Amino acid sequence: MRKHWLDNLRWVTVLSVLFYHVIYFYNNKGVFGGIGGFGGEQYQDAVMYVLYPWFMMLMFLVAGISSRYSLEKLFSKQFFSSRTRKLLVPATLGLFVLQWITGYFNTLGAEYATGASIFPEEMPVFIKYFIYSISGIGPLWFVQDLWLFSIIIVLIRKFDKKDKLWQVCGKIGFIPILLLGLLLYAGSFTLIENPRAESLDGLLNLYKPLNYLIPFLMGYLVFSHDKVHEILGKYSIYLISIAVILGGVLTITTFGQDNTSPQYLQSPLNIAYAWFMILGLIGVFYRYCNQTNRFATYMTKSSFGLYVVHYVVIASFGYMMKVHTSLPAFAIYAILTVAVFVLSPILNEVLRRIPIVRYCVLGIKK
Repeated sequence: MRKHWLDNLRWVTVLSVLFYHVIYFYNNKGVFGGIGGFGGEQYQDAVMYVLYPWFMMLMFLVAGISSRYSLEKLFSKQFFSSRTRKLLVPATLGLFVLQWITGYFNTLGAEYATGASIFPEEMPVFIKYFIYSISGIGPLWFVQDLWLFSIIIVLIRKFDKKDKLWQVCGKIGFIPILLLGLLLYAGSFTLIENPRAESLDGLLNLYKPLNYLIPFLMGYLVFSHDKVHEILGKYSIYLISIAVILGGVLTITTFGQDNTSPQYLQSPLNIAYAWFMILGLIGVFYRYCNQTNRFATYMTKSSFGLYVVHYVVIASFGYMMKVHTSLPAFAIYAILTVAVFVLSPILNEVLRRIPIVRYCVLGIKK
């Protein structure tokens, strides 16, 4: 039986990522990426403090749950083959077909911010194209992590053929579920506090492989049990209320800091807020959102495609409006928000109808 609440939670979280990136693109809080802000306090940046602590953690946890359900229907080889096509292909071939556009506008944005050219004038176009493609990964780091994590759960199934680990995790109660948040706290210390510019430290802090593996495995082993959903549904209002309070305190007390820095992410308040929000949202969606309609069904089918293509819209429109128009900040935010929520579905629908392109960009065979 289809779990509509899980589908709805997934696509709602993806939409929150789209909106987050609109605000992030113009942030002035020192968060890497984007094109820079408009000056002043920019209170709209509070959206980043509200969303960033939990939404990627939740996406990995939901992906872990979904992987468990997929493996109940597929053999491990079938699962890995489908994940390779769905995840690895868009995150490799797709870079050269579509995501190079993101890399191109990222380069323009960097040149705008620094006032200096990134490439020597004599550099051949095809080399620039290759660099644009590789640097156009953008949000697809999430997809690449998921593919690696898929290998790990295939190995778990290979060594735990009787599924004993999953069965043991299904016996968990409410208090132990709350205490699982301590694993997120421990995982946050795998981040590199002072990344070296000449090393791969920055990439490790972006991908956060060990940090995000924890919620993914939690989803696969713990949160794929109906009993856990029922427990969180029972306490959902309390959990989400606590999360709202913690989120408000976190945002007010830390506004102005780089909310993506390891030091910020390692704070107990950040972890507590993230964990209560994740638990609360699972409970609320399980209890109140376990139904579907035409729009929800469409979003369930399209959420992955929206995630893959949305940053192309943000990077291109966001750059053009900031650099080549004199629109006020409010108008730029409004237009970019409408653009990402309207043009991303259109772009997704166009790409999924073009043979070869749909395979490279979205991992769709037919």
